[in-house]
Amino acid sequence: MIIGDDGVIIIDPGQQVAGARQVRAEFEKITDLPVRAIIYTHGHGDHVNGSPAFHDADAGIEVWARSNYGSEAARVNAAGLAGGARPSNTQGFDLPLEQRMGVGIAIPPQRPVGAQMSDGVQAAQVQPEQPIQPTHTFSEDRIRLDIAGVTLDLVAAPGETADQLYVWLPEQRVVFAGDNFYQSWPNTYPLRGTARRSIRDWIRSIDSMIREEPLHVVGGHTTPMLGNAVEVLTNYRDAMQWVHDRTIEGAKQYMTPDELVEYAALPAHLAELDYLADYYGSVWGTVRDIYAQDLGWFDGDPLNLHRENPLKQSQRMADLAGGADVLMEKAREAMAADDPLGAAQLAQHVIRLNPDDPAPKLLMADALTVIGERTLNAPARNYTLSSANRYRRQATEGE
Repeated sequence: MIIGDDGVIIIDPGQQVAGARQVRAEFEKITDLPVRAIIYTHGHGDHVNGSPAFHDADAGIEVWARSNYGSEAARVNAAGLAGGARPSNTQGFDLPLEQRMGVGIAIPPQRPVGAQMSDGVQAAQVQPEQPIQPTHTFSEDRIRLDIAGVTLDLVAAPGETADQLYVWLPEQRVVFAGDNFYQSWPNTYPLRGTARRSIRDWIRSIDSMIREEPLHVVGGHTTPMLGNAVEVLTNYRDAMQWVHDRTIEGAKQYMTPDELVEYAALPAHLAELDYLADYYGSVWGTVRDIYAQDLGWFDGDPLNLHRENPLKQSQRMADLAGGADVLMEKAREAMAADDPLGAAQLAQHVIRLNPDDPAPKLLMADALTVIGERTLNAPARNYTLSSANRYRRQATEGE
């Protein structure tokens, strides 16, 4: 909330209408001025779905966004991928509460059909109140507005989404960064696979914020960074630039993505910063996505031009080991030796060869559970644990 002379401005009114109403009630303890405008930094549901709580009908409230508002969802829908293409959820929505690693989003009991959840994830249940659509949009790089006596700039800032903007308060030197900044490595590649994001655009947008010379930066998630915004944003930009440049440099030396993950690791002075840790996005995911976007699926290994199908690969492994039973025993030994990744890799071969046998699926479930619990990155952890639960259900319930 930005308090003006005769009204307030709301930036990104949140995920749920019910929660947004609670926030509005708290805001009204600070000021009883009416809402004059709502600004969307981008079209993800966790930033816009709560808008009905702040929108009073016939009050002339301006709702601002960029002219390409909702472009990510439009592209996903055009590709036929609304709802996602993967059986497990990276946001943890299909996990029991005790397994879920929070990314700042709770699940409402009802939500709009097709509305986006956190970071663009599609929801499927029904909620009567739909997000308020923008009444005002802009296609320029920057516009200056005066709302309720507050001077502010809306600045185009493609990054996490193509429709992203940031809000700049020049008098207070505060930048509201949307989801181009939060205290985590940026989610340059969402594991659900339904959006392609340009790290180059993202770097340019962070650089634009730095040039404003802000004192404070308010991210789309996590607590604001107060008094050190230029330092924080500079580190953020430099870290992304480092990973980009090292990935390209290594690719020109014919390194594979697996090799590049190590080659492009952050230098110590950046790696030690908590707000660059792999809590939500990941350096390894960024490296792999830069490679995929710029060079495509082929990693330079000639054998990957002639890959066998997974079942044939598993049969070769079983033949080498002395049969599927031996592979299963080796998988159990790996698990007992606290090598859950090795156990999972071996169990996967047995699952392919003996799809009706519950034992390798249970072992896979146990191994993935350990791997997931030891994973820092929230989407990777949630997806791994969700997959473990799915294997366990297949083994015990025949799902």
